[in-house]
Amino acid sequence: MKKIILAFDGTHFSEGAFEFARQLNEINPVLITGVFLPQAEIASLWSYADGAGGSYIPLIESDESDIVQQNVAHFKKLCEGNGIDYRVHEDFFDFVLPELKKETNYADLLILGSEMFYKNMGTDSPNDYLRDALQDLKCPVLLVPEKFEFPQNIILTYDGSDDCIYAIKQFAYVLNELTNKETTLVYVSEDKKEDFPNKIQMEELVARHFSNLTLLKLDISPKYFFKDWLIKRKSSLVVSGSYGRSGLSQIFKKSFVKELISSHRLPIFIAHQ
Repeated sequence: MKKIILAFDGTHFSEGAFEFARQLNEINPVLITGVFLPQAEIASLWSYADGAGGSYIPLIESDESDIVQQNVAHFKKLCEGNGIDYRVHEDFFDFVLPELKKETNYADLLILGSEMFYKNMGTDSPNDYLRDALQDLKCPVLLVPEKFEFPQNIILTYDGSDDCIYAIKQFAYVLNELTNKETTLVYVSEDKKEDFPNKIQMEELVARHFSNLTLLKLDISPKYFFKDWLIKRKSSLVVSGSYGRSGLSQIFKKSFVKELISSHRLPIFIAHQ
């Protein structure tokens, strides 16, 4: 049995995140820990100094507290109604992001509703709020849109980096229930003569974990066209590494991933070392 954290942002309950966890539980029972975070104010967003800095979220207001308690009750009712083993953590009031990161050290997977988690910021695009929440997590994260089709296809994005290989391994270990789905290991390069980096070794590794594997080389620009190719792959889940030594925030510099999150089309599994 795996431990999965569902983190809910303030007064916004992500039905999409819960639904994904529910369907995972149907395949193989899990323990779901609901973490309910107080709502952030735009004026109180954190600042960075040379790429690093602290994060502060103000104390939760009483009217917000009522809504959070309603969300906690809704979460418990859904879990009990679906026969899901669950826990509730709602004691994060000051400096909640460090506490959430600590919590991920004791979990196999964190699931976030990608739309709901930055809805407080008044934007439909990934921003520093979401990026900072993902930085330095101790377990992989799955970003889930509110409306999605449970994956029948897995897309493993690969650029030859250690981070991509690590993310693929983590997916195979953490969500092994999905490794029998139709799976595509995709490498993107505008150079038509270029082949998969370390192709033989990658195929030897990935084929051991994914029983229905296809290798695909796309001769397109990863920056401008890969996102469009991905969102056409209906009923898919995308696996991505952090693409850089500077941590998971580096992923937001890769436009196709940022745009894919913004499109709210596909679940995205992200892991970094």
